[in-house]
Amino acid sequence: MKNSFATILLFIALISSAQEKKELLKSQIAEVSCGECQFGLKGKGCDLAIRIDGKSYFADGTKIDDHGDAHAKDGFCEAIRKAKVTGKIENNRFKVTSFTLLPEQK
Repeated sequence: MKNSFATILLFIALISSAQEKKELLKSQIAEVSCGECQFGLKGKGCDLAIRIDGKSYFADGTKIDDHGDAHAKDGFCEAIRKAKVTGKIENNRFKVTSFTLLPEQK
């Protein structure tokens, strides 16, 4: 009986960890821009997106207008910039825990 109970608990723990598995990312330099204007994502307006390893994700946790005028010459709707980001990919979106826009390279 004790073995059966232990087996059931182990099975439940394995299922729970599998369901909660989320891709955690370390701090890294990523391309950032407007998902619609620069990365070709389908959306309902200009929204910040992050491109990692060639795949683009809309960002949650920071907004396009938090980083200046999106339609300025160096803004996210006009240019692809670099940022140091930390977060995780969840439900095909990048959940930002930190975001530091790097100076524009000339």
